[in-house]
Formats: sequence, C-alpha cells, structure tokens
Amino acid sequence: MSEPLRTPAGDALNDLVLDLFRLNSRMLAAGDRLVAGLGLTSARWQVLGAIVIAERPQPVAWLARDLGANRQNVQRIVNDLHKEGLVAFAANPHHQRAQLVVLTDEGRQAFDAAMRLQAPWVNRLADGLVVKDLNTMHAVITALRRKLEGDMDAEEQS
Repeated sequence: MSEPLRTPAGDALNDLVLDLFRLNSRMLAAGDRLVAGLGLTSARWQVLGAIVIAERPQPVAWLARDLGANRQNVQRIVNDLHKEGLVAFAANPHHQRAQLVVLTDEGRQAFDAAMRLQAPWVNRLADGLVVKDLNTMHAVITALRRKLEGDMDAEEQS
C-alpha cells in the first residue's frame, strides 16, 4: 500500500510537528530538572501558572481547557497541589460540585520561585536566536492551535 501524497506544505508541517513532539519532551524534562528543588514538576508548574494568569478563580475543567489538557489529568495535579497546600478550593456560586481552584500563599511563593529560576534559563536558551524568527514561530504555532481548536469545536457540534 502506498502512502498518501502530501503537499509541500503538508510535508513541511509534518516535519515541524515531529520536531515539536521532540521539543515538547525535552522542554518538559528540562522544566522538571529546573523546578525539582522546589518540589514541583513541569506539570504542576504549568497548572500553577494557569491559576496565576486566570482573571479569577476557575474550576478544574476551565483550567484544563485553558491548558489544552485532559480534565482528569489536571484534576489529579490539582489534588496533589491541594495536598501540599499550594492550592485551596472555594465554593463556586455557579456550580455546587465544580469547586474553584485558588492559589494559596505557599502556592504563590512556589510559582514565583519557579519563575525566578526560569528567567535566566529561558534567556540562555534564547541566546543567539532571532526575535523576529521566534515571533514568526509563535504566530505559526498559534494559527495551527486555533485551526485544531476549530476542528475540535466542529467535531463536538456534529
């Protein structure tokens, strides 16, 4: 059986996607090493970050949506963060069972400490790269993400 033919753009995107998978694995491993001394992992740090950037406390399902992650995985991480005192739960006036996730002072301190480690690390990683190229890459990744989100929305509606 022969492989379906890709367009030149399809070939280029396929190569990019494979490299993004490899990059994601390496970024997660590097993030784990960076924040291990703080008792965090990349996943926990990522969830703390989603809580920090949210305009107001959110339920786990909304955090998962914002992260583009599986709700059950985010729930497990939030439960772990709660056991460690980094997040707390608050009543949700709009939904009895979907509690709101709130950062504790300890959680804010852990996130801030992680970000203090991240700044010099990301600066070293960016050294020698062209800002315009990074901005172009960001735009391409954002466009692809939006297309995929649109595809998912269409699938859910059908």
